[in-house]
Amino acid sequence: MKKLILLFFLAIGEILLAQQILPEIERAKVIDEILADRFNNLLPQLMDETDIDMWILISREYNEDPVLRTMLPARWLNARRRTILVFYRDKAKNTIDKLAVARYNVGDNILSVWDKEKEPEQWKRLIQLIEERNPKKIGLNFSKDHNIADGLEKTDHEEFMQNLPKKYHKKVISAEQLAVGWIETRTAREMIIYNQLVDITHDIIAEAFSEKVVTPGITTTTEVEWWMRQKVTNLGLETWFHPTVDVQRTSEEIVGHLYSFSDRPEDMVILPGDLLHCDFGITYLRLNTDCQELAYILKPREREAPEFLRDALKKGNKVQDFLTDNMIAGRTGNEILAKALQDGREAGLRPAIYTHPLGSYGHSAGTTIGMWDAQGGVMKADGENYPLRPNTVYAIELNTTVTIPEWKRDIRIMLEEAGFYGEDGFRYVNGRQTELLLIPRIKEHLGE
Repeated sequence: MKKLILLFFLAIGEILLAQQILPEIERAKVIDEILADRFNNLLPQLMDETDIDMWILISREYNEDPVLRTMLPARWLNARRRTILVFYRDKAKNTIDKLAVARYNVGDNILSVWDKEKEPEQWKRLIQLIEERNPKKIGLNFSKDHNIADGLEKTDHEEFMQNLPKKYHKKVISAEQLAVGWIETRTAREMIIYNQLVDITHDIIAEAFSEKVVTPGITTTTEVEWWMRQKVTNLGLETWFHPTVDVQRTSEEIVGHLYSFSDRPEDMVILPGDLLHCDFGITYLRLNTDCQELAYILKPREREAPEFLRDALKKGNKVQDFLTDNMIAGRTGNEILAKALQDGREAGLRPAIYTHPLGSYGHSAGTTIGMWDAQGGVMKADGENYPLRPNTVYAIELNTTVTIPEWKRDIRIMLEEAGFYGEDGFRYVNGRQTELLLIPRIKEHLGE
């Protein structure tokens, strides 16, 4: 009986923490409603902008085009057999056909138009649809510049072209701009939801970086990482990468950018005086977060972090400001990067910026603003000429190197927050860190 009571209270505690997280059946309803809105309102707009009146996506089960994967209804976790989606936009009539050359309706939004008893061959049925509509342009998902827009695999492309009548071959073009637009563009309802996602992310980090999880002198960085991973699982969520936790302290030398990702030592015991850093994100309602925050482990008799660390964080915030101030629609990622780095250096800072699109995927499609190993700008294969567009979300990811005389070394202030670029400019989705988290939290009622 005591065990049952304990399990009950543990479950109640988890429910209270997760009260803003929907059960699976409600998630499915929201996902399908958002998809309907995107298909009926966003997709026609994107097809008009890119001047593609027919978009064909082809995938086979367990080898899905990453764009097609975002179009599947909530009950579909994968494509089925060979799934072919056809979107036809008639701008003059202001209509859009959403068709599936498949044995099933693809949810409520995309209707099956293949009766195998009437036409046994799937490719022939697809060609019939093309001939009936006679599109001006046929967009397929192949691209050298955007990996997410390159989801049409070799076999399906060859079979499609072999079956397509020669007169249509010259109409086949890359749908990369349409595919990227679909992946990167967020609707108004998605942005309401995004605030909740980032809030959940912030809450998990705040709990992980507290005395509830960290006992200085005992807890290791690896233990905190797995606590975060388990917390996500307990809440019924997912994460798109394994969390990382690392420390900077007086006895350590500054290390390269790979340190936080692959070269950091595991099982480092967290000690008073440490500057603690995490990289963490979640997946929920088909959207992703990516966040890096910092905490300080208080020494005995300390009631706040040392001033030199608080000042270092302010320098990191300044780099964020230089970046986001330069995020202007129409500028390419390389242009934004160059100007933000210049502004930061002229202010006496030592910045590095590697901001990426965020949304349907963690490392999503859109405007890439630097990479940690490409501070001179990204190359064409990474979308160097792709301009910043409204209604898009980014992981504002960067760092600045700061000399700490008290520690006789340099440290790196690494920050990352979700930011939204809309019609009115830039805003953080759910705020940003401007103060270090303290472990343990100060108990104001206790004197010395």
